[in-house]
Amino acid sequence: MSNLTPNEILMQLYRAALAAADPSKIIPPHLPPKPKGRTVVVGVGKAAAEMALAIENHWDGPLSGVVVVPEGATRPLKKINILTGNHPIPDETSVRGADALLESVSGLTSDDLVIAVISGGGSALCAKPAYGLSLEEKQSITRELLMFGASISEINTVRRHLSAIKGGRLAVQAYPAKLITLLISDIPGDDPTLIASGPTLPDKSTCADALSILKRYKVRVSSVVQNALSEGRWASVKPNDKRLVGHKHIIVASAWDGMQAAKACASSLGLTSYILSDAMEGEARELAKAHSAIALSVAQKNAPFKAPCVLISGGEATVTVRGKGRGGRNTEFILATALALHEKSNSERISAISVGTDGLDGSARAAGAWMDFHTIRNGSLQGLSGTQLLDNNDSATFLDAASCLVHTGATFTNINDFRAFLIK
Repeated sequence: MSNLTPNEILMQLYRAALAAADPSKIIPPHLPPKPKGRTVVVGVGKAAAEMALAIENHWDGPLSGVVVVPEGATRPLKKINILTGNHPIPDETSVRGADALLESVSGLTSDDLVIAVISGGGSALCAKPAYGLSLEEKQSITRELLMFGASISEINTVRRHLSAIKGGRLAVQAYPAKLITLLISDIPGDDPTLIASGPTLPDKSTCADALSILKRYKVRVSSVVQNALSEGRWASVKPNDKRLVGHKHIIVASAWDGMQAAKACASSLGLTSYILSDAMEGEARELAKAHSAIALSVAQKNAPFKAPCVLISGGEATVTVRGKGRGGRNTEFILATALALHEKSNSERISAISVGTDGLDGSARAAGAWMDFHTIRNGSLQGLSGTQLLDNNDSATFLDAASCLVHTGATFTNINDFRAFLIK
C-alpha cells in the first residue's frame, strides 16, 4: 500500500475522476464533419464553457454561438459568446441566457450545423418560463422541490414541463439545421433527457408525470400551473417529432468513467478497489449509514471485501432542509459518516471523502469534505456538537472547524458526486 496519508490517497482518487471528465480531452474525438453552411455552438451547464473552448481549439472553420454558465465557470472564448446565469435557483440572468440560446439558432437552414454542449446545472442557468408562467412561481417551485428532498430526475421532469426551452424545445427552434448534442452526464443512470432537462432532446415524460411529482412533495402551485399541466398544454417535445429526426447525441463523460479512472488510480497505488454503484441516491444521512456499515464490516470482518481496499460510489444524495445552517449533500454525508463510525471498533482504519465533481456543494462554500477517526474529536475540541449541527443542516461549520472541508474552486466539469472509503 502507498506511503501517502489516507487523505492524500482519497484526493488522488478524486483528481483521477475529474481528469476522466476533462472537456479538453473528451470533446475533440466526437466533433462532427464541417457542414456546407454555418456552424453554431450552443451550450449550457457547469462544463459548457470548457466544452466550447475545446471546440474552438479544434475546429477548422468559422464558429458562432453562445454558452451559458454559472459565475466562476467562464473561460476565455474568442468566437463563442459566453453568458452567466444563476444556480440553483433561476433568475432574470437565466431568462436572458435562454433567450440568447434560442436566438442563436433561429433562422438556420438544412445546410447548417448546431453543436450543443450540455452538462449539469443547465436547468437553472437557462430558464425561460412556459407561456403564462411567471419567473417568480418557477423560482418558488424549484426552491420547494430542492428543500423537500426531491431527486434530480424528479426536479428535472418538472422543469421540462415548465419551460419554453427545455424538453427538446431548443432543438425545435434550430430546425431544419443538423444537430449533434455532446453531453457530460451528472445524472444517476445517465438518462440524457435529464441532463440540464434536455433542451435538445425529445422527452417521454408527460405533464401528468410533472403534476404527480408536485403533488407528491406537496408543492404549492397556482391555478395557471395546475390547469396547464392537467390539460397537457405544456407538453414537451416527443420522440416521434419529425423535426428531431436525424439528430444525434453522445454522452462523452459520466460518473462511471470517473469511477473507473479512480479505480485505475487506486490500482497504481497498490490498492484493490470496488465500485458499489454509479447511481446511489437518497437522503445523504441514510446513504452515509449504509456506506459506513459496509466499511465497518470490511474493517471488522474482512467482508464483503478484504482490507486494505477502497470502496467507490457515485450518484447524487439529497438533503431535506429543516435547519438554517451551512452545508450541502456532500458535507452532510461526511458528517453523518463520521458520527456513524465514531468510537466503533476498528473505525480508526477508515477514512472517507465525498465531493462534488463541479467543485461546489450547496451552501458549504467548498466542494465537499473528508473524514477520518479524528474528525468528531477535532470538531468537538472547538466546542461544537456534530449531532446538533447535522440536525441544523450545518455540517460545513463543523467540518470547517475540524479542518475537513475540500476546496477546489470551479472544476469546469460535472459528473455528479464522488465518494470513496479507504479501509486500511
